[in-house]
Amino acid sequence: MRTSKRTQILDAATRVVQREGVKSVTFDSVAAEAGLTKGGLLYHFASRDDLIQAIHQHLADRWEADLVAAAGKPAAEATRDERLAAYTRVAIQSATRAELLLMLEGSTNTGHAAVWEAVTERWAPPPPPAPAPAPTPASASASASATDDPAALDRFILRLAADGLWLYESLTSDRLDPAMRQAVAERIADALDQ
Repeated sequence: MRTSKRTQILDAATRVVQREGVKSVTFDSVAAEAGLTKGGLLYHFASRDDLIQAIHQHLADRWEADLVAAAGKPAAEATRDERLAAYTRVAIQSATRAELLLMLEGSTNTGHAAVWEAVTERWAPPPPPAPAPAPTPASASASASATDDPAALDRFILRLAADGLWLYESLTSDRLDPAMRQAVAERIADALDQ
């Protein structure tokens, strides 16, 4: 199937971010990278902000497709542990510089962050609530919180381990051997079964 012009533009914009950073995304730089005219970009994106938002959505959609492929089903059909296992398996793939830059940049913009957070909320366990304070004589009937559930805390720790694997190779020049990366990811996923 032929790639749509919109996808061609978004892939070109992603390459610009990969090479030169988010600030370098202009209609001129993306048009040159895509081999299109500036007018061709304006047909699909009315403003630079629209283009940046679309890049975020494009990469988040790609991430979600990887998660669905890893789970063998959409998040809504997967169990909590199947979602976390898929999240872990996808974490063995190193982030590209473009993904990392866009996620970092997106964290300061609610519209951009919402795109990434929607995927994360579907696939990764949220932080459990803080543990309830130890009961004092005055509050002997204090109720237990969800973090009094060790399994909820364990799932969140496994998510942090998967995120750490992803970030490790994104932030260091020391690349893990593929067999080691796979072994780490499998160890994280295997911990779900314990």
